[in-house]
Amino acid sequence: MIRLPMRPGVIHKSARDLPVPAHLADWAATCASFSWPQVRGELAGTEAGVLNIAQLAVDRHAQGPHAHRTALRFLGAGAAVSDVDFAELKSLTDRFANALAALGVGAGDRVFVLAGRVPALYVAVLGALKHGSVVTPLFSAFGPEPIATRVNIGGARVLVTTEALYRRKIEKMRASMPSLQQVILIGEGDAETRVPGTLDYAKLMREAPAQPPVIRTGPADMALLHFTSGTTGTPKGAIHVHEAVLTHFATGRYALDLHDDDVFWCTADPGWVTGTSYGIVAPLLHGVTSIVDEAEFDAERWYRILQEQRVSVWYTAPTAIRMLMKAGPELARKYSFPQLRFVASVGEPLNPEAVWWGQEVLGRPIHDNWWQTETGGIMIANTPAMDIKPGSMGKPLPGVQALIVRRPEGGGVQVVDTPDTEGELALRVGWPSMFRGYLGQEERYRKCFAGDLYLTGDLAKRDADGYFWFVGRADDVIKSAGHLIGPFEVESALMEHPAVAEAGVIGKPDPVVGEVVKAFVSLKKGFEPNEALNLELLGHARKRLGAAVAPKEIAFLPTLPRTRSGKIMRRLLKARELGLPEGDTSTLEGGA
Repeated sequence: MIRLPMRPGVIHKSARDLPVPAHLADWAATCASFSWPQVRGELAGTEAGVLNIAQLAVDRHAQGPHAHRTALRFLGAGAAVSDVDFAELKSLTDRFANALAALGVGAGDRVFVLAGRVPALYVAVLGALKHGSVVTPLFSAFGPEPIATRVNIGGARVLVTTEALYRRKIEKMRASMPSLQQVILIGEGDAETRVPGTLDYAKLMREAPAQPPVIRTGPADMALLHFTSGTTGTPKGAIHVHEAVLTHFATGRYALDLHDDDVFWCTADPGWVTGTSYGIVAPLLHGVTSIVDEAEFDAERWYRILQEQRVSVWYTAPTAIRMLMKAGPELARKYSFPQLRFVASVGEPLNPEAVWWGQEVLGRPIHDNWWQTETGGIMIANTPAMDIKPGSMGKPLPGVQALIVRRPEGGGVQVVDTPDTEGELALRVGWPSMFRGYLGQEERYRKCFAGDLYLTGDLAKRDADGYFWFVGRADDVIKSAGHLIGPFEVESALMEHPAVAEAGVIGKPDPVVGEVVKAFVSLKKGFEPNEALNLELLGHARKRLGAAVAPKEIAFLPTLPRTRSGKIMRRLLKARELGLPEGDTSTLEGGA
């Protein structure tokens, strides 16, 4: 077990603390000798110029000694358990790729997947990648309008979903999605006879040829389109290419420390980038068994999974950790998980108390790490052999160069060399999973870079030991339960209500989910603020956006603070809500 810290605030480690030797035992030496071409060489096995995420994640093992090792273990919402080994996963994904080809879906066409954590979702994602389609997994808790917005931005040709989700969220909106040519329904029986204008997943799979498809994708071919919300405007579609697989493999080794015999559980939904990169791709690349729980969060169920499935590496989110903490240590102590050797967290900064809670209750500290949808993979991490400074993001991984910069008023950027000095976190370009554009927003993409630096928009600092510390976001994006929520999207939905004149949305700190969405609304003439209208607006937003995105609180104001150019000052709303200094209000409408 890890010893108590030798000095306050640091969890010190040695080789005795590691049940198995860590891949990243010597951070400095590994970083010095690391190269991305070496990683590419290790994953070699395809013809020259060909690189495909699904082929490397699935076929490479299905044709080797791990063919009959369980790749994915699905835990049903009840007690049902079903295993899919690598050989079967290859067969299923081959069939799905061939089914797409039979439908006339071409390389580069967009395939969107909207479903719970069911086997067909994983088959569809990997099969579409194998076919050369561009894949977007959507979060199933989204409401109809956010789904339609993303489908239209991405130009989705195919949507794979369940009959229930289709009827609730797609059917009435389908006419507003002109690019959508085929909808494939997952379910029992022949869904297409019950739902006009759809195709049945099981029937397509039965009729699809079993032979392996010809794989033609190269490193620079578009593979994944992940949506991330900004502070204004519509969601941004971040483009990732098949070469990203090199980052997924390297970070699975160094940040998650995956070994050949691990049982791995990533709790993230595939509709979130973590659930794709580390819930699907990275563990398959390493040939380990992944646990997939179809049920929603339940503290006792999660502890039972850790125990019964003998999970050794667990990747989860701060929100889930805080909910487990809220359930109390007594519940955790009803279970035993001696195989659990490494716990990691991502999604938002992990507070020090949660790191120590892991040490005291689980027997392992929680290892925080940092990355973004745009980076495609983990960039900065607390790794197993590294001393932990609770509250820190850790250190950059091999192949990643992180810097703190400032943007002077005159333009350009300046690198900050002084330790413990706040600035913007920047990454030197060159890692393979770096996003290659925002779909249809080239100017917005260019603004993310200064020379060879990607400017993350996150504020951070680096201490004298090289550890990075998150300070805050440089924009207004709300991070709630691991989901990034753009205020503009919520405001737009609220303003569709006939009573609403204007709306402003902020993230309000919450001890469980990080932030909850709070909306400030001014009403049109003839409407009066009251509890009935408050509830009506909350219901309206939930219907439009889904529970994950909709505001949890609404406050009525006579007017909202605006700049002279008409932009709502969310920063000022937040400062007033939390009793913080209002800062410079010179641009405020009617201000000095």
